[in-house]
Amino acid sequence: MIKSIFDKTLAFILIILFSPIYIVVSILILLKMGKPILFRQQRPGLNEKIFGIYKFRTMTNEKDDSGELLPDEKRLVGIGKFIRSTSLDELPQLFNVLKGDMSFVGPRPLLIEYLSRYNEKQKKRHDVKPGITGWAQVNGRNAISWEQKFEYDVWYVEHQSLWLDMKILWMTFLKVIKRSDISSDTAVTMEKFEGSSK
Repeated sequence: MIKSIFDKTLAFILIILFSPIYIVVSILILLKMGKPILFRQQRPGLNEKIFGIYKFRTMTNEKDDSGELLPDEKRLVGIGKFIRSTSLDELPQLFNVLKGDMSFVGPRPLLIEYLSRYNEKQKKRHDVKPGITGWAQVNGRNAISWEQKFEYDVWYVEHQSLWLDMKILWMTFLKVIKRSDISSDTAVTMEKFEGSSK
């Protein structure tokens, strides 16, 4: 209850404070990449309940001769790369927090298709609300393996506390300033999770 009140109150305050940034980023996306400004995708949240997550769009809609979207690294350029590297693309998720779909801190909400690929331990990541940031994000983010991420996610679920959340928020702030661990070692985004061997 305390965490929920804290999340919604802080989200409301930050939405007001960041409103000029929302406007500027929206205009830049509109001018450089066109519509849509926001990227919305269905993701599983608490108890695997599906909700729509919001982000600022960072990739162009460029396609090849056969009508297929170009690889991520060719569509993540210019202003989109800047928005991604500064984590400005995550700002619209404050509305998800305000709605109650997400928390500031928790395991990141991933693709629906991953649900059937988790082992029993990894499924515990859905025992709490997903977060804008989390223990895995401040301990490597996209620079660590999926298995390591899920280990961190489950550890957070089993050890969550207000003080741990404060620590993660502070560590997240430092990560954003340094712009570290944005991409994996082999791609501009994280490779898809295909399931664990264990």
